[in-house]
Amino acid sequence: MARRDRRPLAVAAATAVLTLGAVLAAARWGWLGPDVGRGDEFCEAARPGWIRQPANTWSNLGFVVSGLAVAGHAGNRARLGLTLGRHPGLATAFAALVVLLGPGSMAMHATQSDLGGHLDLLSMFLVSGFALAYALMRFLRKGPAFFAVVFAVAVLSGMAVDLRGGTIPVLGHAGNAAFAVQLLVTVGFEVALVRRPGAHQDRWWALAAVGTLTAAFAIWTTGMRGHAWCRPDALLQQHGVWHLMCAAAAFLLFRHYAAERTP
Repeated sequence: MARRDRRPLAVAAATAVLTLGAVLAAARWGWLGPDVGRGDEFCEAARPGWIRQPANTWSNLGFVVSGLAVAGHAGNRARLGLTLGRHPGLATAFAALVVLLGPGSMAMHATQSDLGGHLDLLSMFLVSGFALAYALMRFLRKGPAFFAVVFAVAVLSGMAVDLRGGTIPVLGHAGNAAFAVQLLVTVGFEVALVRRPGAHQDRWWALAAVGTLTAAFAIWTTGMRGHAWCRPDALLQQHGVWHLMCAAAAFLLFRHYAAERTP
């Protein structure tokens, strides 16, 4: 039996403890700045106290659980598939980035601060940037150095859109649109990889990830302020369900990566 590598789980767990502790302390003592209503379009009414949107905040723990599950799977190198098996550090990185989605989104929903909103989008671009860079790396048969360059460009370009600001129909903040574009481009490359002659990609985990994310987005649209289904004071919020389903989609995406067959 192959020896289990505990490093992915240790890295993901350390990421969770440090970032959750930091964001909760920042919310408690106001380190992220004043409440400017960032994220209040997501239906839930702001409560008094230091956690402004409880349902939309605590539902982000789903990302932490998902990232830890990815890390647990990544500890067995034999189950990482073709590309991740060659570069197991990428599996650990993905686990940590999925964990970061939780505290990043919590920073916005707990404080409704401007800086919290930027941290939310940064955590989103870290994951979409990974997905895009990893798809392009495999499509062009490149290595980790190429991945790192594409990842950096994707994150920086996404944050540039976020900082520029602006709104668009349906998606709201322009940063959300940049995130969606990165994911759509990623899906295009993943489809091309599956359709490539002699492909070693698994399609079913990918379809499950895309299907879950699509259903989550449909729910996301109903959790906007002004929608007929919006209930600002309800304990269950559609945006919170979006968080949980996106966490599941992230784990399914990793299983797609890990299911890549060897020749």
